[in-house]
Amino acid sequence: MRIFVRWGVLALAVWAATGLVPGIKVHGGAWDYLWVALIFSLINTFLGSFLKLMTLPAVILSAGLFLIVINAAMLEVTTHISSALTITSFWSAIFASIIISLVSGIGSRLTSKRNWS
Repeated sequence: MRIFVRWGVLALAVWAATGLVPGIKVHGGAWDYLWVALIFSLINTFLGSFLKLMTLPAVILSAGLFLIVINAAMLEVTTHISSALTITSFWSAIFASIIISLVSGIGSRLTSKRNWS
């Protein structure tokens, strides 16, 4: 059950990013947001984890700010896999990455206090 809640929180974070950041758009409705969130989470789990490990010195030297660049790159990869997501520039991906990180972090904190089983 917890994985579905986290998936929904990530879809909500993507929705917030599309509303706040010009240059990022999800074509379609709620199912497309869930689809983009699923693809983004799978890419971030496998490829993102590898990239974070390989760029660990840059992450440490930048006090973690390089993680925003990695997440933006994972968003760009998501656009190439899913036709539902469009990002017009890398700066849009950077700002969307920040919004997605903030919203999903807040959502994770709020949902972790509940026992979802």
